[in-house]
Amino acid sequence: MPRNLRIASVNVNGIRAAARKGMHGWLEQADVDILTLQEVRAEASDLAAALPGWHIVGDEALAKGRAGVAIAAREPLDVWRIELGDDTLDSKGRWVEADIRVGDETLTVVSAYVFTGEADTEKQVAKYAFLDAMEARMPQLGELALITGDLNVGHREFDIRNWKGNLKKAGFLPRERAYFDRFLGAAGAPVATVDGATGTGLGWVDVGRTWAGEVDGPYSWWSNRGKAFDTDTGWRIDYHLATAALAARVADYRVVRAPSWDTRWSDHAPVVADYTF
Repeated sequence: MPRNLRIASVNVNGIRAAARKGMHGWLEQADVDILTLQEVRAEASDLAAALPGWHIVGDEALAKGRAGVAIAAREPLDVWRIELGDDTLDSKGRWVEADIRVGDETLTVVSAYVFTGEADTEKQVAKYAFLDAMEARMPQLGELALITGDLNVGHREFDIRNWKGNLKKAGFLPRERAYFDRFLGAAGAPVATVDGATGTGLGWVDVGRTWAGEVDGPYSWWSNRGKAFDTDTGWRIDYHLATAALAARVADYRVVRAPSWDTRWSDHAPVVADYTF
């Protein structure tokens, strides 16, 4: 019998704070099989305490209280990796991948937290280096693979409510968006990218955009400044990027936006999709 595997991804903005503010209430109702987390900002013991009964693998950032990624599952995760790129790349606390057996198939799931960056600074150089390593790794992940997480890039105008005001800011720079043009371009085909260059498509699928269609949003992050959440002035920077074979199995997709500002337990919303196996 086919079954749906429900995978949720969320930047928790600190796992201890999220648990304190109501994450468990959502998780009890969500019926999630695999949960990927970004910006955990805690040690492994804190993560285990926040998610009792889950099997967890993760990678902590070197600096306390910064970054951190994890994958939590209902079943044990026996094979997992945290390596991305060479020794010159700072990916600590920003990339973890796990191989999960689903029946007689293997699914590779990644939790990624891309650098925020800052235009014309060393922070942006580090972001491009991370995206370079990610682009090199993606073709190696296998036929059924999924990259989830806070990728800190709005790919298209649909993905940022105030896109005109962010054309020169990190998160919507042409060179950043060009990576996604290549990620999502037809596999092996030449791709004209938004920064005026030409690259080669990798053939991955943006599950959220494919499911929602050509519409604004649905956004997954809102600034704490002003009334961004109340007016839905958001960014869609939290993704499910799937290989073509896995994308063909999507049965449902949604962004779980909190009903009101004061009921949020993170400044990001969970992004949830069901995949049929």
